[in-house]
Amino acid sequence: MKIDTAEFIISNSDVSKCPKEPLPEYAFIGRSNVGKSSLINMLTNNKNLAKTSSKPGKTQLINHFKINSNWFLVDLPGYGYAKVSKHTKQVFQKFITQYFEKREQLVCAFVLIDIRHEAQKIDLEFINYLGETEVPFCIIFTKADKISKGKIDQHIAAYKKQLLANNWEEMPPHFVTSSQDGTGRDTVLEYINEVNQSIFNNTDFV
Repeated sequence: MKIDTAEFIISNSDVSKCPKEPLPEYAFIGRSNVGKSSLINMLTNNKNLAKTSSKPGKTQLINHFKINSNWFLVDLPGYGYAKVSKHTKQVFQKFITQYFEKREQLVCAFVLIDIRHEAQKIDLEFINYLGETEVPFCIIFTKADKISKGKIDQHIAAYKKQLLANNWEEMPPHFVTSSQDGTGRDTVLEYINEVNQSIFNNTDFV
């Protein structure tokens, strides 16, 4: 897929105020230091689209970006928020949960995980939440340029082992990426393109 246009549309904390257009949405979410904004900018080839910051937890609203005028990329606040109050965490949790459970246009969530680390409890818990609520999702492993290929394979295997031990039948679709060198960009975009094509051929969508 070639991205010709990427346009910021709206930020809000109220799911009912999200765009009404019947276009497929792909939500990006992960821990607050996982490199989500950098990945979004890499995928869209626009280094200024999503706000990046040296302070984790920069994203605090539901951000909609319209891509190629026919689908939305949705940038969500991170879970496991760094240095925010308990009240703020509760607010985030409420509208993130509402988004995943009420947003009809959502066709896939991309859960971002830092490949440098072994399986983290908070990531596994969030993956299980998506499974329990039957939200279609993929895993995007980020920062692949930071460790060796052997370590990458080892850490992915560890996630697979944990998920299978927790009654998952198989490892969810997953991608290995690097915002620094563009690894995985074409693969992720092609996946989105394939899902879009199946949706556009289905007149019953939303």
